[in-house]
Amino acid sequence: MALCAKKRPPEEERRARANDREYNEKFQYAFQEVANTYFLFLLILQLIPQISSLSWFTTIVPLVLVLTITAVKDATDDYFRHKSDNQVNNRQSQVLINGILQQEQWMNVCVGDIIKLENNQFVAADLLLLSSSEPHGLCYIETAELDGETNMKVRQAIPVTSELGDINKLAKFDGEVICEPPNNKLDKFSGTLYWKENKFPLSNQNMLLRGCVLRNTEWCFGLVIFAGPDTKLMQNSGRTKFKRTSIDRLMNTLVLWIFGFLICMGVILAIGNAIWEHEVGTRFQVYLPWDEAVDSAFFSGFLSFWSYIIILNTVVPISLYVSVEVIRLGHSYFINWDKKMFCMKKRTPAEARTTTLNEELGQVEYIFSDKTGTLTQNIMFFNKCSINGRSYGDVFDVLGHKAELGERPESVDFSFNPLADKKFLFWDPSLLEAVKIGDPHTHEFFRLLSLCHTVMSEEKNEGELYYKAQSPDEGALVTAARNFGFVFRSRTPKTITVHEMGTAITYQLLAILDFNNTRKRMSVIVRNPEGKIRLYCKGADTILLDRLHHSTQELLNTTMDHLNEYAGEGLRTLVLAYKDLDEEYYEEWAERRLQASLAQDSREDRLASIYEEVENNMMLLGATAIEDKLQQGVPETIALLTLANIKIWVLTGDKQETAVNIGYSCKMLTDDMTEVFIVTGRTVLEVREELRKAREKMMDSSRSVGNGFTYQEKLSSSKLTSVLEAVAGEYALVINGHSLAHALEADMELEFLETACACKAVICCRVTPLQKAQVVELVKKYKKAVTLAIGDGANDVSMIKTAHIGVGISGQEGIQAVLASDYSFSQFKFLQRLLLVHGRWSYLRMCKFLCYFFYKNFAFTMVHFWFGFFCGFSAQTVYDQYFITLYNIVYTSLPVLAMGVFDQDVPEQRSMEYPKLYEPGQLNLLFNKREFFICIAQGIYTSVLMFFIPYGVFADATRDDGTQLADYQSFAVTVATSLVIVVSVQIGLDTGYWTAINHFFIWGSLAVYFAILFAMHSNGLFDMFPNQFRFVGNAQNTLAQPTVWLTIVLTTVVCIMPVVAFRFLRLNLKPDLSDTVRYTQLVRKKQKAQHRCMRRVGRTGSRRSGYAFSHQEGFGELIMSGKNMRLSSLALSSFTTRSSSSWIESLRRKKSDSASSPNGGADKPLKG
Repeated sequence: MALCAKKRPPEEERRARANDREYNEKFQYAFQEVANTYFLFLLILQLIPQISSLSWFTTIVPLVLVLTITAVKDATDDYFRHKSDNQVNNRQSQVLINGILQQEQWMNVCVGDIIKLENNQFVAADLLLLSSSEPHGLCYIETAELDGETNMKVRQAIPVTSELGDINKLAKFDGEVICEPPNNKLDKFSGTLYWKENKFPLSNQNMLLRGCVLRNTEWCFGLVIFAGPDTKLMQNSGRTKFKRTSIDRLMNTLVLWIFGFLICMGVILAIGNAIWEHEVGTRFQVYLPWDEAVDSAFFSGFLSFWSYIIILNTVVPISLYVSVEVIRLGHSYFINWDKKMFCMKKRTPAEARTTTLNEELGQVEYIFSDKTGTLTQNIMFFNKCSINGRSYGDVFDVLGHKAELGERPESVDFSFNPLADKKFLFWDPSLLEAVKIGDPHTHEFFRLLSLCHTVMSEEKNEGELYYKAQSPDEGALVTAARNFGFVFRSRTPKTITVHEMGTAITYQLLAILDFNNTRKRMSVIVRNPEGKIRLYCKGADTILLDRLHHSTQELLNTTMDHLNEYAGEGLRTLVLAYKDLDEEYYEEWAERRLQASLAQDSREDRLASIYEEVENNMMLLGATAIEDKLQQGVPETIALLTLANIKIWVLTGDKQETAVNIGYSCKMLTDDMTEVFIVTGRTVLEVREELRKAREKMMDSSRSVGNGFTYQEKLSSSKLTSVLEAVAGEYALVINGHSLAHALEADMELEFLETACACKAVICCRVTPLQKAQVVELVKKYKKAVTLAIGDGANDVSMIKTAHIGVGISGQEGIQAVLASDYSFSQFKFLQRLLLVHGRWSYLRMCKFLCYFFYKNFAFTMVHFWFGFFCGFSAQTVYDQYFITLYNIVYTSLPVLAMGVFDQDVPEQRSMEYPKLYEPGQLNLLFNKREFFICIAQGIYTSVLMFFIPYGVFADATRDDGTQLADYQSFAVTVATSLVIVVSVQIGLDTGYWTAINHFFIWGSLAVYFAILFAMHSNGLFDMFPNQFRFVGNAQNTLAQPTVWLTIVLTTVVCIMPVVAFRFLRLNLKPDLSDTVRYTQLVRKKQKAQHRCMRRVGRTGSRRSGYAFSHQEGFGELIMSGKNMRLSSLALSSFTTRSSSSWIESLRRKKSDSASSPNGGADKPLKG
């Protein structure tokens, strides 16, 4: 139940008046309080004496323990969160109140306040910059808390307020700001300042957002526009979609089923009670009178129903969810502590940012990956360029052949330039020669690179320049211009100073037409010292080539050839162009731009239209090509994940040729593929036709190799998908952004999905952040498969949040992707370990934990059900009430937790060596409804033997002294002891990886059971609590009888032997892949032992045996190297003649037929 204050209605626009707190009071904020109740109904029943046949503590103690653990965990989280909140809220700010600067806490800052900030201070709210200590109202900020970028950015006050540096003037400032309502767009702001009967446009360049830090600026003043939860930082940290695993959803269903089963058992026993009371109980009314409230056999049965609900409630495991959380927490710590996922270069560990998704890491079928910064390093190098139709960057030997990197001579010598960056390397001396001889096109080319950017320059010492770029691409281009003699030196809001071949030239900066994801280009308009106005533009080739003057057609053709060549080498390309503007046109255009920027509605659309107009009929200068190298280990990782039947889709904003080349570099695309389909249609019909042809080719190829697929009837979409995914051959699909826009439409999305899912690899080029999320959502919608998205930039956030699992790479593009992710690390190659080791182990451990947990609870609880038929359905319990209390929280809790946290089927090296081990998780084989019913059946079988074997023995058994052995307490001790021993032996059988902790918990729990048992039947406790511990010496007397121990041993053997026999037969007749891998491991160990033994006795092995030995040792290295991966995955078949994965393939086909789920039908079955 949530108790909430009344919410403010959503704002259509924000109006803030400076220095007017009374007017701005409406922007106040409410807090929420949440109260939760848990198992209230069960507790109420427990407190009704006519119903409860157990002492209150049998339910209260486990429940309180569970709630205490949960409360401590939540309280700890809340404490640290509260501590963090207090630390932020209590930061001090200088607020101008009644003409005086006063210290105020952040939490007390209001909309309309004027705040003074000083150097290195955090910005307390979203502020409109009014004035600063720097000329022209300029100030510098660092936005690391917003987007992770540590480079400085510049903000500027509007000219009319930049002179308000005096406190007296600021106190009289009464301007009113009308702007957009609170939103989460960090890079956009639209508003208007009304002051002195004039209006002035406001943009993001005039805003200081909460979370920024003031740098290199002595002071500044700002007007609060948004405060508290309305700030853009807080709007971005809003609720993230809660992600739940498939096991969570299944568990909820199963618990409901168990509860239904509990109701059925209660009804059966209640009916039995009513019949017994009517037929038999009436004869004993003199000795066993009904309670005062009971007046009929029917009402007695009604009360008995509720009594049995209390007694049998342990079949619905109260502690299950807390145990699951403890296990998940342990798995998360294993990920955080994994030294093999620690990046020494960046000193960055892997981090599990959530504890709820660990086992889902072992079930991933689709990976959606960004390219730049995820597969590549996002460290850019200026590699090649095309200027006026000539390509620079390649080096040729004396025979005219292109020289490779290792064969190249020394790099170009830039010693002529004292301001050159010594780290910059370029290999083609002809470009420097063109600059030195004064080639006008080359000079204009580098002049554009030195002017058209948003880089900030910092000069710590004379001649030591440090560039702060918003993107690595931009930094690489400005650094290239710097080394070739066009050094960007400094900027002000209205000027840019460049040293051109040693001469300082200051350009007047008239306008910046900034880059965004829609425009995909950036322009500046500058006036040179001679008064000539020129527009310089750089942008994506697909955008700029349509905006060039027709006279550049011949040059365009040559440049396009160079662009295709660069893209084929995997380089990132930009096109450069310029346009001269006359004074009269510019003045008229600038006025229209001003009016558009003042518009309250559709301001961005109007500005885009104004920009579109001037960025036309430009003259082509050339193109740049920047190299972004692959990260280490990417090809091996992709090859290994592919062998694990994980399909990898790359979603990138790069052009098609670049993306395809990177696809080949990282082994997603190979020359061995049957065909790579490229979809480039610009209309709906073209895209549909290209997708149809691709499907037809796949089916034709499949028929030609004898698979025999025919279409004599119309197949449903799910059936078609399963058939397509079973086709022979390997295919890849490459699709462009404009084609993808059509493919994602409602009437074509299924066709696209069917085609894409039949391919081994999919590459989507030129996609927007929204399209990335749409592709992920499409697969989630139609495929019952777990998806994982991985990226490193802000443009990957939507994709990361949409997927079942989001992984952030802490790279060069800030930390927004990391902040939105569920798991983070610094290199793509760690993904293989996250999935194949941690993910697979987490899934295995959770499944084994759940199977055992349900088994032991049913074995424990169902004994009460059978006993009901022999106790007149009176709700009498078999066990002592203290045993009922301690069974789940002391006797059996730690062993199953140890198994859930530490268990392994094969070591981590084998998990990486045999990626096919990952498939059971994808098929959800280890815990599903079938496995659940098997566990329940085993638990019920155990409970039957647990009750009836001692019952049958005790019917005629006698003690050593000839007295009757059968009494209630002796029977209870015998059954309880049998139960604890049987479940302990069972968990010993289930444990695949023994540690000291497992041994300690299992045997320790048995020892604790006997210690508590003897203590509860001791004289000491009887003397202290005679009403609670009446049966003095019962345990000692009972367990001293050989008959009792023979009964316990017989019960244990009969319960356990069928399990042992079944597992033995399965291991021999139908082993799964993990069994085969363990067997090969044993073989290797024996061979090593024999080898060591032979060396000890001085015998020399033959060359042949030595070769065989080293061949086996090198098997893991062969897999990890990525060479001959398919052969490696199939080489396991040499260890056994029986197929161990054909059953996996058949299950995969069944799953595809029924649920339209992806399978690995194209892969050959792995024999083992």
